[in-house]
Amino acid sequence: MCVSRCLRCVGVSLVPMAIVCILCNILLLVPELKIQFLLDGHVTREATWATGLWGSGFLVLLGARAFVQSSRTRGCCAFRSQMLCQLLYSCLCLLSAASCSLVSATGLSQGPLCLYNDSSGPTWGVPLQPLPGRHSGYLFNRTLWSGVCLEPSSVVQWNLVLFSVMGTVSGLQTVLCGANILNSILGLILGRGLSHSKISPVSV
Repeated sequence: MCVSRCLRCVGVSLVPMAIVCILCNILLLVPELKIQFLLDGHVTREATWATGLWGSGFLVLLGARAFVQSSRTRGCCAFRSQMLCQLLYSCLCLLSAASCSLVSATGLSQGPLCLYNDSSGPTWGVPLQPLPGRHSGYLFNRTLWSGVCLEPSSVVQWNLVLFSVMGTVSGLQTVLCGANILNSILGLILGRGLSHSKISPVSV
């Protein structure tokens, strides 16, 4: 039963993580909670890729549902066939969660898209991205967090918090899905486990 418990545990754990990623990505698309920035195309590129929605969100939710359902499967042959399906689901969830984590890290390091003062006047761009000979980035330089971006207000802190949360949670999802790949392989080899094997007392 150990394999079944692990499947259920991973499935239940992935659900709140997927919801967190969905919410973070939605908030990244609406800085200041104003949809006008999204309609005008003034949203950070990595947020518009929506990996928190389809990657660490809906695909991981589908995988979590399949994990919980498979943990209830009875019968040796049926269980092993389910383990093969869960192995494929786990690989898909791992790739989608890892892509979300990578995109979040990229969005975090590049900085937000915002309106800032250029030599030619106010313009939309990514002024905080690392540039050779200019600065190595804004993450460890808090003086760049305010005064550079004019609109949306506080977009630096907005992106910093949300991309950090989404990247961390999707990283945890990746670890769980990787562990579930090993669990599914064990399920294919060992079946449901040895808990059903009982030693009956010998009557004299």
